[in-house]
Amino acid sequence: MSDRLSGISVFVTAVEAGSFALAASRLHLSRSAVGKTIARLEQRLGVRLFHRTTRSQSLTDDGALFYERCLRALEEIRGAETLLESGKRQVSGRLRVSMPVLFGRMCIAPLLTELTREHPGLELELSFNDRVVDLIEDGFDMAIRNGTLANSGGLVARRIGDHRMALCASPAYLQRCGEPHSIEQLAQHEAVTYMRAGARRSWLVLDSDGKPQEVMPTNRLQMDDLQAIADAATAGFGIAWLPCWLVREQLLSGALVRLLRDRPGAAFEAHAVWPHTPHLPLKVRLAVDTLVSKLPASLALVEKAL
Repeated sequence: MSDRLSGISVFVTAVEAGSFALAASRLHLSRSAVGKTIARLEQRLGVRLFHRTTRSQSLTDDGALFYERCLRALEEIRGAETLLESGKRQVSGRLRVSMPVLFGRMCIAPLLTELTREHPGLELELSFNDRVVDLIEDGFDMAIRNGTLANSGGLVARRIGDHRMALCASPAYLQRCGEPHSIEQLAQHEAVTYMRAGARRSWLVLDSDGKPQEVMPTNRLQMDDLQAIADAATAGFGIAWLPCWLVREQLLSGALVRLLRDRPGAAFEAHAVWPHTPHLPLKVRLAVDTLVSKLPASLALVEKAL
């Protein structure tokens, strides 16, 4: 029976991955092992499940029918596992999470890795990448995303916290160019700005009514890495608009000076997202609950210290 279930799991993964090679990567098996498992399954069932060529694979009619029934069976098994796990509150298995590089490294990973102390059976696989991954295609259980969520059909989202931005510059730059005392004066200063997909991002600064005002500063340097922007600002190349959690140490040490303190930068929401499922695995629920309960306090401490 266990061999049969193993074969079904490999089959479903191969369908969802779109290739034996990608399925092998997700399952931590060799491509040959995946191919042999599918071949044994086809032999046992007496049908061909895939149309395969050197460049593509697709389900046969029998394969499509079998895949639909396998999904239902696996959902029932996962639901039963979730019920049992919920009773004992002990988490086991591998949790694959995608997250932005810097925010993930500095704010998310420390909270999630602590879970492994409480749950020895939990395995974490954390992927640090600033691109928006396809959770189902790439095989992730959940992802962390910052800012406004795009249309995410088939995904569930939960807000886990907010992080505020800060305008800052080095003492050397301010001594050379002066310190801006209004939003309007920012346009007269040099800036190190963030760019993504070839487009430069404007700054959002709250006006006296607390409404975000868009500022497009005079550009001197453009970079697509926040840490590089922080380093350039610290070296005196201009004003930067950066997350408080990223420049906390530089602000506390005086390497950077926070500007327009009465005009704080806008705050951005952070969300955990995961594929919609009738029975949310306990490992995902626990990870999300941990972030919801601990991340806001962690980010608030950073802002309070500044």
